[in-house]
Amino acid sequence: MNGKVQEAIKLVYRDNDILYVGIHSLHRISKYKGKDNAEPKIYKLGSGAWQKLKQSTKARVKDIAKDLILLYAKRMSSPGYSFSPDSYLQRELEASFIYEDTPDQLTASVAVKGDMEEEHPMDRLVCGDVGFGKTEIAIRAAFKAVSDSKQTAVLVPTTILALQHYKTFSSRLKGFPCNIEYISRHKKAADQKRILADLAEGKIDIIIGTHKLAGQDVKFKDLGLLVIDEEQRFGVSVKEKLKKLKANVDTLTLTATPIPRTLQFSLMGARDLSIINTPPPNRMPIVTELYGYNEEIIKEGIEYEVARNGQVFFIHNRVENIKLIQAHINRICPNIKTAIVHGQMDGTHVENVMYDFIQGDYDVLIATTIIESGLDIPNANTIFINDAHHFGLSELHQLRGRVGRSNKKAFCYLLAPPLTTLTHEARRRLKAIEEYSELGSGFNIAMQDLDIRGSGNLLGGEQSGFIADVGFETYQRILNEAMLELRESDKSLQFAEKVREEKPGEVKPKQYVTDFQIDTDLEIMFPDEYISNISERIRLYKELNEIESQETLDIFSSKIIDRFGPVPPPAEALLDIVRMKWIAGKLGIEKILLKNNLLIAFFISDQKSSFYRSPLFVSIMNCVSRKHKTMTMKQKDSRLSLTVSDVRSVKAGINVLTEIINSF
Repeated sequence: MNGKVQEAIKLVYRDNDILYVGIHSLHRISKYKGKDNAEPKIYKLGSGAWQKLKQSTKARVKDIAKDLILLYAKRMSSPGYSFSPDSYLQRELEASFIYEDTPDQLTASVAVKGDMEEEHPMDRLVCGDVGFGKTEIAIRAAFKAVSDSKQTAVLVPTTILALQHYKTFSSRLKGFPCNIEYISRHKKAADQKRILADLAEGKIDIIIGTHKLAGQDVKFKDLGLLVIDEEQRFGVSVKEKLKKLKANVDTLTLTATPIPRTLQFSLMGARDLSIINTPPPNRMPIVTELYGYNEEIIKEGIEYEVARNGQVFFIHNRVENIKLIQAHINRICPNIKTAIVHGQMDGTHVENVMYDFIQGDYDVLIATTIIESGLDIPNANTIFINDAHHFGLSELHQLRGRVGRSNKKAFCYLLAPPLTTLTHEARRRLKAIEEYSELGSGFNIAMQDLDIRGSGNLLGGEQSGFIADVGFETYQRILNEAMLELRESDKSLQFAEKVREEKPGEVKPKQYVTDFQIDTDLEIMFPDEYISNISERIRLYKELNEIESQETLDIFSSKIIDRFGPVPPPAEALLDIVRMKWIAGKLGIEKILLKNNLLIAFFISDQKSSFYRSPLFVSIMNCVSRKHKTMTMKQKDSRLSLTVSDVRSVKAGINVLTEIINSF
């Protein structure tokens, strides 16, 4: 370009048409992720078919987005109960926690309590890896509700977990004025009746239970908080019943691997999200290995664990032949004590076996997925998962989380047939679970699940086809654009601006431009001799394109200097382009040409935009008329542009734009 080298990405369309995309427009390219590795359809350049598809997708998505915004509006406008600030008992409870809070745990805890003190009902998702302390957050929230004489319901997926949570809550809240009970199908009918009567009279402060809690016969005196543990394990009917229950009740959802729909809601801001990424101190990643069903591996794994005084889980999810597996393990490891647990056994028997296992009476527990959620047995540090290819991704992650809950090294063996015989999806699941074995990877696994399964249904059966058409990333972008346009155009949805919670006293300048382009004949890039690896350069360009604050840009710059040395002038100009983009966006400029020592700025193409009726636009026109020797305005094809002469570098361009914005 005028004798200067520039970098671009080459896109090949149908019939081998070629388009070069400059590095400043990388944000306009996204990776195609359809469903089940579907081949994307390649369009002809200039045919407008892709544009039409995006427009029709946006029109259909708008209906969904509208429902979503209204759902959120309903929650924000419905009156909730505003809980009192922390009492001295609350502070005493938190101080009695035997571990030190991890930074993320503390942030999540503060956010939950802050939400509870708000006027409108809380709907927060706490996504933290297995064993990262989500239960402690629930205990604190429950006690905060109890302190205000409100009841708390804790909904869990399995009877074993109900018992375990009951024990955990009871031991943490021992000595505090708080009455705790749990209910599950294993309790005697007379006990259940008594508990439900006490609950209706308000004698029980915290009730823990399986989906029985969503039943018709359960009546609360004054429910203030609903905690849902691992919501992906509950069916649609339970969730529908919960909707009625939680219309104006604070809701806290805990999960290690949110289901795609939940994650999608949170990523779009329809519910609040806290992520706990920091592992407790001394926690080690779980060694995850994939094997065929191999006697040697099983024998070696069990004997190694027992030799270091540990215990083993062996997951086999078929009740009809689980006894054969027990006989097989007894044969290869004759000196090992084994026990079986599955959902068809009598409740008391299950509880007794689990209790004996926790006490260390058995070395190997052969179980179905009944032990999947929330069990905390620090002494069990090896798990075998038989027929691992039959499990979902989050299930595998949950099962693996049953081990490695102390400071011992833990092992997870996935037993499955040879990969070549499995379906493509099963292979991807096993590879993902093997790859994401480091601590705190539950969120990555959920994202991977979203990728493998597609995000399915958000609010109804309407949108599953969209994603395959345009790919997941583009769908996300269209959805965000649709949300923005709705907020702009529909007065009934303007509440959404309020939801963005600006800090008191802070006035945010209105952002008129969402997509900015720059075209230049200057040498602006990371030179080959500075960063030689092409894929690393592209990654850094993309990262740079997404930076939105000076602080993040400074961190990015210092990282680059640390890795590659002092920044050369072409790369310095690249960092300046990011600053220019920010100022241009505030000035309502969609595109800048920086060529032949001229800067030409094109304002918003939509003539109906409120930008042209704003005080900012009047201020820009006044500034141009004052500096008429160097600045001129032109109108061509209903497009307004500003030309500034003698602009020889990006820095000079930034100075010009800064001068214009400062005159406002």
